[in-house]
Amino acid sequence: MNDSSHNSDEGLVRGIGTWALSANIINMVIGAGIFVLPGVVAAQIGPAALIAYLVCVVIVGLVFLCYAEVGSRVTRSGGSYAYVEDAFGPFAGFVTSTLLWLGYAVFSDAALAVALTNALALKLPLLSQGLPRGLFILALFAFLAVINIVGLKQGVRLVIVNTIAKLVPLVLLAVVGLFFINFDNLVIVEWPSLRNFGAAALVLFFAFGGAETALNSSGEIHNPARTIPRGLLLGVGGIFTMYVALQVVAQGTLGPQLANNTAAPLAAAATVVLGNWGAQLLLLGMVISIFGNLSGDVLNTPRVIFASARDGLLPGVLAKVHRRYHTPYIAILFYAAFGGLVALTGTFKQLAVVASGSLLLIYLGVSLSVIGLRRRQGPPSAAQFRIPGGPIAPVLSAVVILWLLSQMTASEAIGVGALLTITVVIYLARHAFRKSVH
Repeated sequence: MNDSSHNSDEGLVRGIGTWALSANIINMVIGAGIFVLPGVVAAQIGPAALIAYLVCVVIVGLVFLCYAEVGSRVTRSGGSYAYVEDAFGPFAGFVTSTLLWLGYAVFSDAALAVALTNALALKLPLLSQGLPRGLFILALFAFLAVINIVGLKQGVRLVIVNTIAKLVPLVLLAVVGLFFINFDNLVIVEWPSLRNFGAAALVLFFAFGGAETALNSSGEIHNPARTIPRGLLLGVGGIFTMYVALQVVAQGTLGPQLANNTAAPLAAAATVVLGNWGAQLLLLGMVISIFGNLSGDVLNTPRVIFASARDGLLPGVLAKVHRRYHTPYIAILFYAAFGGLVALTGTFKQLAVVASGSLLLIYLGVSLSVIGLRRRQGPPSAAQFRIPGGPIAPVLSAVVILWLLSQMTASEAIGVGALLTITVVIYLARHAFRKSVH
């Protein structure tokens, strides 16, 4: 295996700086979930939701401390896949790669595409019909593929524009809503049970998911040893601030009724704060938010496929770089086509929890890769980021992730196990085929 410090993605341009990376992280995380999250968490633990946010950000902080260290050491494209592969070898890398682009990204994006289509269908009923609906979904993925093939800068600009556009209604609600808060609604009358608190932490942890996807373009990040830690800090810090502000406004304005608004709690809060047009504004924000998530995924996730193909884990054609635009165009087309086809089936909803379980397993692998890389390559250099406290942070991160996984039901665990089994079988079959050929 090549030393990650000498690895490079030949033909790719390092054009992503700190602000672009942090904007990409915010874009990837603040998606459709934030529009329903306050009500879901309030239904579980009431006003104690704010405490759960504080606990959750500590958990997320542990995970992304691990990402910051390994991200500053492994500078090639692939993100989580590259980190785990460098630490534990090709098999672990293949499993991580598959969990990332198939178990998490493809089905999540298909769900987002359907959610976006459903939201638009409220104003354009034609999109609720079979053929127009299918054509719109395919056209959506095709448009995003073309934008990201034409060039990295165009893809990054689209992400930044989407991030700003979808944050406007949320920031407006958060700022104006502060003047409508009834602070009595924020008083914790009864503390939730540990079980309910754990369930809320699980939901919140999933709500922070997606920041790691922005690191899939590691081979195109300028000065990664410096940019990745700073981008993570700015991005995750901004997300936490926004989540807490929106939870405070929603809880403070709606009070106990927030728990009854699990479908569109922010729209209900916006009606109180901004008037009847508030709900329409939040609906527009939801559409922009989902589109922003999709555009960010089509920018980032094909880099995982590209990296896997470059390393021989997927067909080599997926590692081709466009001669003119210097982007992994085959990987982008493959991912967009796959996402569009899955979205057309409409049968992916039951796999949503499996996608979340896949993400937790990826986080577990990255946390352990901090220890693995230190053992294989020694401690980080002076120019790289190093987590203080030795193995404390990665071990704590792994323990917390295992605890979160233990909150899954038996059927959900079986779904994640089935995906892992399929991934292992594919790897073994591929290995056996290569062995017979040679």
